[in-house]
Amino acid sequence: MHSGEQDRMNAKLEKAWQVRRANFPLEIEFDYPLDTALISLTGSYCELNCAHCGGHYLRHMTPIWEAQGKIRGATSCLISGGCDKRGRVPVTEHLEEIKVIRRGRKMNWHVGLIEEADMRRIAPYVDAVSFDFVGDDETIHEVYGLDRGVEDYVKSYEAARRYAKVFTHITIGLKGGELGHEHRALEILKRLGTEGLVFLVLIPTPGTRYADRKPPPIEAVVDILAEARICFPNVPIHLGCMRPHGDYRARLDPLAVRAGVNKIVSPSREAKAMAQELGLTFRYGRECCVF
Repeated sequence: MHSGEQDRMNAKLEKAWQVRRANFPLEIEFDYPLDTALISLTGSYCELNCAHCGGHYLRHMTPIWEAQGKIRGATSCLISGGCDKRGRVPVTEHLEEIKVIRRGRKMNWHVGLIEEADMRRIAPYVDAVSFDFVGDDETIHEVYGLDRGVEDYVKSYEAARRYAKVFTHITIGLKGGELGHEHRALEILKRLGTEGLVFLVLIPTPGTRYADRKPPPIEAVVDILAEARICFPNVPIHLGCMRPHGDYRARLDPLAVRAGVNKIVSPSREAKAMAQELGLTFRYGRECCVF
């Protein structure tokens, strides 16, 4: 990075940090979601075979039909699953099983492009919705192969918000590591409003169409985090679990702290050191970061 670019980034980080200081207590939460069970409504099956996932992450989840005997000890659940060709997760297909595992547990749902009637049906079992928001038609078409557009995301997002607390998820570099939809997504959400923003970063995953790509440049990720803090001064901002590990995370996480995020999932040591340097006190969580 040239010195001029470094200066610009530092100036933006400082501005973002001052916005955070003016609107939030001097504390940060570090989450280790060990007590949240990951449950798939479709097992490992997804009709879309998206470029960034290819069903890979569903294979690490417990199928709903096996959940009752496998999630003892979990205090919350993430309810997710594969999508159909319209981008919809079959959220109403296993409500009897959901009712059983609901008892005594909070539930966070990935609902896909949900219709209002379905959102109304699942609302009694929803404590939070994690809604993947995409701000660009081209990104939607390339990544998901969907014949849908941003207006469909807006419609589903607004339907979900009528029935539940919704945390908007934005994956930075979603289109194969390239930036394209992120700033537009923030512009749209500025107009619509949001209860919380969770940022993820593309992980080039073996076996997917994006396996040979690179994650977005760290400077670009940090710029978006700082932009979000400045544009949403009162909104909680989280750096979520889906982001590259190793050196990438070690470099990104402390800059995310400087950019004013409120929570980081599975933070690097460098993030903790930066938080300490900035005078933040630590809180720890053991559940999905939307709780």
